[in-house]
Order: sequence, then C-alpha cells, then structure tokens
Amino acid sequence: MSHLRDFDFLLGNWSVRHRRLRRRGVGCSQWDEFEGSAATRPLLGGLCNIEEHDIPGTSFSGVALRSFDRSASLWSIYWVSAGDGVLQPPVAGTFTGEVGRFEGQDVDGERPILVRFIWDRSSSDAPRWAQSFSYDRAASWEMNWEMEFRRAG
Repeated sequence: MSHLRDFDFLLGNWSVRHRRLRRRGVGCSQWDEFEGSAATRPLLGGLCNIEEHDIPGTSFSGVALRSFDRSASLWSIYWVSAGDGVLQPPVAGTFTGEVGRFEGQDVDGERPILVRFIWDRSSSDAPRWAQSFSYDRAASWEMNWEMEFRRAG
C-alpha cells in the first residue's frame, strides 16, 4: 500500500539519462538518447512533490507534479511540458514494494491511449522510470521512454 513518503527517494538533484523511442505507435525500434537533469522537492509536508526536468537541446523539459490522496492511499502524477505549458491528464497508482505502477488515459496525437508509468526505486542511488503506451485498451504495451537517475554531485 502506498504512503506519504513513497517518493522521498527522489528528493534532491539528479543527472538523468534519457532513452526515448523515436516514433511511437508505429513499430519503430530506433531510440534517441540524451542527458538532462532533474530536481525534486516536497510540498505541503510531503503530500505533494514537484520534479523539474531540464533537458538541454530538446523540447522535452517540463515539470511533474505528484499529489497523494490520503483517504485512498493513491498517488496522482501530472505532467506539464515546457513546450506547451498544458497540465496533462494524470496517471494514478501505488507502490507495491519497490515498484510503483501508475496508469491513466490520454491521447497521442489524435489517438486515444492508456499510459503507464513504472517507477523502480530498488536502488536509491539509481532509480529508474519507464513510460509505456497502449493503443489497444491494454492488450499490448509499447515502452517509449526510459529514464535512469543518478545523484548529482
């Protein structure tokens, strides 16, 4: 069951290695890799946290806002891209052990999708995040973005 301190592992400053699928939903197998940084800080005593990503040379910088619903023991994660400034629909979920699974509905272009985030916090010095989309109501999933975090010196 999730709790208020689930994302404490992510607080602080990070170097982030990104691996992003070049084209989504078309069977592409080519990946782009790039470096960035992230900083995460708590808000409201840990009830929320905010994670800002800076990815130089790309249009992918943005902010993740996470909020914890105490009564449901459920996290919601929202994304705001620096490209458009729009608060995207949330994914919601919980941690089971060291792995968090968060899902929600969105669109990719004009295609309705399900979105899944997986957080692996089993290594506090190198947590990992992955994003997958389903274009067929969860019959199959395509991973399209991975991030590996390393504590910034």
